[in-house]
Amino acid sequence: MSIAAAPPISIRAALIPVTALLIATAFLFMGHGLQQTLVPLRANEEGFSDLAIGILGSVYYAGFTAGCLFVPFLILRSGHIRAFAAMVSLLSAAVLAFPLAVNEPQWLVFRFIVGFCLSGLSVIIESWLNEKSTNQTRGTVMSAYIVVTYGALSLGQLGVAAQPISGFSLFALCSIVLSLAAIPVALTRATQPAPIAVVKFRPRSVVLIAPAAFFGTFVSGIAVGAIFSLGTIYAVGSGFSQTDAALFMSAFVVGGAIGQYPFGRLSDFVDRRLVMLGAVSGGGAVCLLLLAGPVLPNSVILAMGFAGGAMILPIYSLACAHAYDWTEHEDLVEVSSALVLFFGIGSTIGPLIASAAMGMMGPAGLFIVALSALGLLGAFVFYRMFVRKRPTEEQRGDFDIYSTSVLGGAVTPEAFGDDEPLMETPAPFPPRSAEPDGTNDAPEAPQMPETSQAEVQNRSG
Repeated sequence: MSIAAAPPISIRAALIPVTALLIATAFLFMGHGLQQTLVPLRANEEGFSDLAIGILGSVYYAGFTAGCLFVPFLILRSGHIRAFAAMVSLLSAAVLAFPLAVNEPQWLVFRFIVGFCLSGLSVIIESWLNEKSTNQTRGTVMSAYIVVTYGALSLGQLGVAAQPISGFSLFALCSIVLSLAAIPVALTRATQPAPIAVVKFRPRSVVLIAPAAFFGTFVSGIAVGAIFSLGTIYAVGSGFSQTDAALFMSAFVVGGAIGQYPFGRLSDFVDRRLVMLGAVSGGGAVCLLLLAGPVLPNSVILAMGFAGGAMILPIYSLACAHAYDWTEHEDLVEVSSALVLFFGIGSTIGPLIASAAMGMMGPAGLFIVALSALGLLGAFVFYRMFVRKRPTEEQRGDFDIYSTSVLGGAVTPEAFGDDEPLMETPAPFPPRSAEPDGTNDAPEAPQMPETSQAEVQNRSG
């Protein structure tokens, strides 16, 4: 007797349980996109050097990496909802602090806080979405999350055109949008997930699983971190207005969002390293053209920004997919965490090197660094293709954008049980009205004395 297959779940039915989280994601990344573009532009207007602006970018990614490592412990302490509300509040306050204390040392502190909070909020959202998804709906839910994130990020970057960057209003607008992200989560009727698992991993040992993948995430971090931190400064130095500089970065993000899926699907049919090599070559060609930024028409620079995003941003995804092909199921959590860590380290280093190059060579220094990094990655991947054959068809899995995107760093390709090695899964939080041992600690409601109808009439009269 055959068993009928379960009917497919509609997109609407899959997304309804996570609508509040997706709305919060939209507000969060819209505000983040605005501050990500606004801070370097305002720093440039205030007279910060290219090196100082690069350090601001590095400190942001250092905070982002720290958030990936330490936020799970915060969730253990207070739960998803309270941790989310606390970090939104801190993030909103840090953004408002920028125009109140315009000096480099304090801005470094604010940028670290921004990176830490955004990373923590992303971990909370992604782990929550992952838990609320089933095997049937996970692809739909996480893909919707990626689309919402990229869309909100690119839209927020264009917000710098709303007001002059020299005043307080844009920072206030950013704080307002970020604060709105807390409302859907605070008012959600959905049950709070169990505390996120704390992953133990050994970066040195996991690198040997797929060296090309880990070098790919590291170099991708160098290029992406440098461009996100200093891309607006490059655009202004090439003759763009501040609004057009924001449009350049928005084009980079949109290009990256569109380029993810075609490269990923192509890598399902050929050696992923070959596809990675193609993306590296295309990204290097774009960087080479952008070296002539000051003499290129603005429309060409914008087109190259889109093409650069479409080539460079998918490199991380391809590297992750290649790593997962070589990873045993019991090592997926460890490998996923290490990939994010390597990307974070590269993103911290990239802005420092690029800002120093821009100080010596002008705006073109940004893409000289990106071109050099991509060249090293291309040479290493080409070498690895001769050293090791591609994985067998049995080892390879299908490309999943939600488990390989930088934005999906808290998501692994498959669901895990509580008995996975190198993974500590704490017990769920007890109900608010109960202690862990099952006793009810809620105070009993006071018993009101019986009141006769006559007494009521006398009191009212």
